[in-house]
Amino acid sequence: MTETTSTNSLFSSTRFAEFDLPEQLLRAIADLGFERLTQVQDQVLPFSLKGTDVVAQAQTGSGKTAAYLITAFNRILTVPRESEPTGPRALVVTPTRELAVQVSKDAEALAAHTDLKVHVVFGGMHYKKQRATLSEGVDLLIGTPGSLIDYHRQGAYSLRETEVAVIDECDRLFDMGFAEDLRWILRRLPNPRNRQTLMFTATLSRRVTTLGWREMDEPEEIVVDREQITPQTILQELYHVSRREKFSLLLGLLKREGDGRTMIFVNTRISARRLVDDLQRHGFTARGLTGNVEQIRRLRVLDQFRDGELPILVATDVASRGLHIEGVTHVVNYDLPQDAEDYVHRIGRTARVGAEGKAFTLACEDYVYSLDAVQKFVGYEIPTVFADDGLYAEVKPGRRPRPSNDQRRQPSRPPDRATDTGSVDAVGEQRPKRRPRRRRPRKKPNTGDS
Repeated sequence: MTETTSTNSLFSSTRFAEFDLPEQLLRAIADLGFERLTQVQDQVLPFSLKGTDVVAQAQTGSGKTAAYLITAFNRILTVPRESEPTGPRALVVTPTRELAVQVSKDAEALAAHTDLKVHVVFGGMHYKKQRATLSEGVDLLIGTPGSLIDYHRQGAYSLRETEVAVIDECDRLFDMGFAEDLRWILRRLPNPRNRQTLMFTATLSRRVTTLGWREMDEPEEIVVDREQITPQTILQELYHVSRREKFSLLLGLLKREGDGRTMIFVNTRISARRLVDDLQRHGFTARGLTGNVEQIRRLRVLDQFRDGELPILVATDVASRGLHIEGVTHVVNYDLPQDAEDYVHRIGRTARVGAEGKAFTLACEDYVYSLDAVQKFVGYEIPTVFADDGLYAEVKPGRRPRPSNDQRRQPSRPPDRATDTGSVDAVGEQRPKRRPRRRRPRKKPNTGDS
């Protein structure tokens, strides 16, 4: 295992020009402004360019995507195929559609001076068009597990001759329940000895390494900054705040920080929708990015945020993994994440590739119980900051009050029988109305009179 200790710089002293890469690839690297390798690239490329399998862990935003794309393109450009390809020469599996799109854009930039075909597949887009492109043949295929399996079962492509397989954000694939799908895809690939397999992740867990040793051929394990899993260039602040004052504090932070590109993370879709409405009511331009938004709209929102047209993006954890959006200055954990690993990936949206950024976390009574797990995972206590009264901004009336936990659990008062118009039972079905009891008329007592 190769392990690199913490350094003050994201970049190493090694330059891309020192590697024997194809001229077309070096031109694309120069066009992108890359001169020196990042620490993870400096550790990975000497092994991966020789064809060695690699399992690599490094901080979010440290250049892992470029490391495996350069490896794949170098293989395709330097090792010609003798026969007509029946499937992609390289495959990249990602956990989310957003990450798949991001990887495809990076791949197209690196393949700008070649005739290599890059294609991405994911749900929610033109099915027949994607299948037709696959049938014509591609060199690099990128996709989410479900779509890759679907097109494979339809006979749109084959993996029997794939030479390089990349599993990006492998731990996230497990977290999202794609373990069996991932094994299904790996079983359709050539034998591990007849292919190169690369696994990249920001958090290297035991189940990831177990899969690596089962599906890889004597992989080289590389860990960069094991003790420093969050970038040192992020200023982190933790605010303890009540649920009722949390939005007021958020408004104050946004006004204090001024202009910038901000990502705000919440835990549920409903919270995202409500927060967007509240921010817009207070004069902020904000949009939401959640799992139930149709794919075309999600891509449009991401493009607006990436291009600077949208200053605030409110998202659930669907957007916290792998997205490389330059210029994100602030990340706000409006809801403390319930999974400790998500904290690392959320704040990793800022301070990308050596830049500086700020990450604010608002710990209210609903989610503060996750704080201990988060701090244990990152290995340090998040600096706590006291918010004085001047930091709380005025909240305009009209905001829908959020019920407390006690109010959520408290059963509703049973309706008065005299005015009951029907009620709903536990499974959501309407109960019939109660009919009033009919009283029998009293019999007159028999007095014996005739």
